[in-house]
Amino acid sequence: MIDIPSPAIAVVGRHNSGKTTLIVKLIEELVARGLDVGSVKHHHKSGFEFDVPGKDSYRHRQAGASETVIAAPDQVARVCSLERELECSEIVRSMPGHDIVVVEGYRKSGLPTIEIMRAANPADLQVAKAFAEAAEAGESLGVDFTQKSRGERAFEFEQIEQPDVSDDLKFKMPTADTVAIITDIPEAERAAELYGIPHILPDDISGVASFVEDRFARPKVTIVIQAGGESRRMGRSKATVPFAGRPLICRLVERLAPAADELVITTNEAENLAFLHDSYPDLDIRLVPDEYDYRGALPGLYTALKAASNPFVAVVACDMVFASPRLVVAEAIAMKESGTDVVVPVNKHGYEPFHGMYRPEACLPVIEEGLAAGEKRAQYVFGKVNVREFTQDEVLAAEPMGGCFVNANTPDELHSLEDSFLSR
Repeated sequence: MIDIPSPAIAVVGRHNSGKTTLIVKLIEELVARGLDVGSVKHHHKSGFEFDVPGKDSYRHRQAGASETVIAAPDQVARVCSLERELECSEIVRSMPGHDIVVVEGYRKSGLPTIEIMRAANPADLQVAKAFAEAAEAGESLGVDFTQKSRGERAFEFEQIEQPDVSDDLKFKMPTADTVAIITDIPEAERAAELYGIPHILPDDISGVASFVEDRFARPKVTIVIQAGGESRRMGRSKATVPFAGRPLICRLVERLAPAADELVITTNEAENLAFLHDSYPDLDIRLVPDEYDYRGALPGLYTALKAASNPFVAVVACDMVFASPRLVVAEAIAMKESGTDVVVPVNKHGYEPFHGMYRPEACLPVIEEGLAAGEKRAQYVFGKVNVREFTQDEVLAAEPMGGCFVNANTPDELHSLEDSFLSR
C-alpha cells in the first residue's frame, strides 16, 4: 500500500475565540461536500486521559505498557509514550490519504493558517486593534505586533482574566503564514484588507469551507498513462511486455491508482488491454485512442489532456517503471498553491514532461496552436503557459527512492530495470 501525503491547514486563535466550534462546523461542511477530512488537536499541557479509568485498555497503560492499541471492527486507536513532543509536520505525515487535514492550534507549525478573532472575546478585540494599527503603519505581516504595540507605539493591552492561559497565548498575533482571517471585528477586517488577506464572517461556514476546499484541499486529479501501441525499439507493445511476471501496464496501474480520482490509458490497442477492466473492476479505467494518427509527444499530450474529466491532469509514460504517486500528489498540491498551468520536474537533463501536471483549460489551446504549426515537441507548451518548475530536491522530498523518470525503450533496458526492481 502506498501512502499518499495529506495537505493540511491550521486554525488558530486565542482562548475562547471559538476555534473548536468553528472547526467542528467546518469539518461537517467539508465532509458533506464529499471530502475525506482528518483532524489534529493541539493539547498545550502534558498528559491527557485517552480511555476511561477502569477500562481494560486504561489498565494496560497504568500497568506500564509504552504503547496500547485499541482495535474494534469499525475503528482503531493507538496511544503511546513519547520521549519528545512531535512536530505538527510529523503528525500530519503520519496521517496519509486525506483530502485535507484540519489542525487546531500549532501556530508555529509553518502550515497555512486561518486566524479567528471574534468580537465576543475581549482578547480578540485587543489583538484586532493592534493588528489594525500595525497594518496602517505599514508593518510587514508576521512582525511581532505585540512588542511593537507595547514599545514603539505604546499600545497597552488590558489585563484579561483568563487564569489558565498565559499572556503569550492570549495575545498571539497573525503571522506570515496567515492566509485568512475569520472575524466580525471591523478593525480586523480593515487590517486583513490592507494586508491583502481574505476575511470571512465566523457564521459563514460555507464560505470558510469553500476557501479551504478551493485553496488547500487535495485537488481532483486524472492520471493518464500513455500506452500508445507497438514500440519499434521494444519490438512489441510496451504496455503488455512482461515485467516481473505480469504485463508492465499492470505495474503502472497499481502504482498510480492510489493517487488517481480518474485513471485513463491512452492506447491504440484497446482490444489488447481490455483485460484491465476485469483485473481492476473497481478502478473504472478508461481506454482512449489517440486523437491524431501520427506519432509525437505533443499530439500524445493533447490526447491525454483532452480525455481527462478533472481540472488537474498527470501524464505518465507506461514504461516509467518507478513512476511515483507521491510525486503526482506533490505536483498537484504545488500547482494548486502556485496557481500555475503546469508543474514539471526539472533536472540536469532538462524538463521531464511525462511525469508532469497540467491544467487542460490553459494547455489545450496552446497545444492546438502548436500542432497546427507542425510542432511535435511537448516542451513547446512550456514557453507559452505559466510553468512551475519542480526541482530535484522537491522530487526527492516527495519520492526519496528516486528513479521516477527512468524508462525502458529496449528489452535490455527493461531487463535491467526488472533486476533493479526485484533487488529493492
